[in-house]
Amino acid sequence: MKKWSLVLSCSLLMLCIGISTGFAKSGNADKKEVSNKEIQWLSFDELQVAMKKNPKKVFMDVYTDWCGWCKKMEKSTFTNPDVIKYINEHYYAIRFNAEQKEPIRFMGKTYELKPGSNTNELAIELLHGQMSYPTTVIFEENFLNPQPIPGYLDVPNCEMIVKYLGENLYRTKGFADYQKEFKATWH
Repeated sequence: MKKWSLVLSCSLLMLCIGISTGFAKSGNADKKEVSNKEIQWLSFDELQVAMKKNPKKVFMDVYTDWCGWCKKMEKSTFTNPDVIKYINEHYYAIRFNAEQKEPIRFMGKTYELKPGSNTNELAIELLHGQMSYPTTVIFEENFLNPQPIPGYLDVPNCEMIVKYLGENLYRTKGFADYQKEFKATWH
């Protein structure tokens, strides 16, 4: 009797493990489904780990909590399915609150609020002291050549910029020429 009890207990345990594994897998499937519906924003730590494994360009949204145009860009541009798909495929994405109080460890350096200011030193560095929100900063692979692009980007302008930089068109064509030829396809 004890032998069957042990076998039955083991069977029930295996059933429970199987059920919870099934739930975990279905939970991951739900996350994947959601991930196709939103930009996959990373933290600074996640970004640096991902970059070591697979270098990619970086799309950084520099914003503040009080910025109306930042909120508009978050609700309109960053919810557009074409923007989401393209950024997720071609970039690592990160949102950076320029006024966050917690220190940021990035590229081996710690950035804090600038003394006497409510702005993080990293934001000041990336935006070259030209504090304008929102600002999009695009990095080449391995965090090279950060390019700050100040101002609100609607969907067509976001498309133009992320494709120009994401597809390395800047290496062969000046932006003014590209801009003249560009035809927006995202709406």
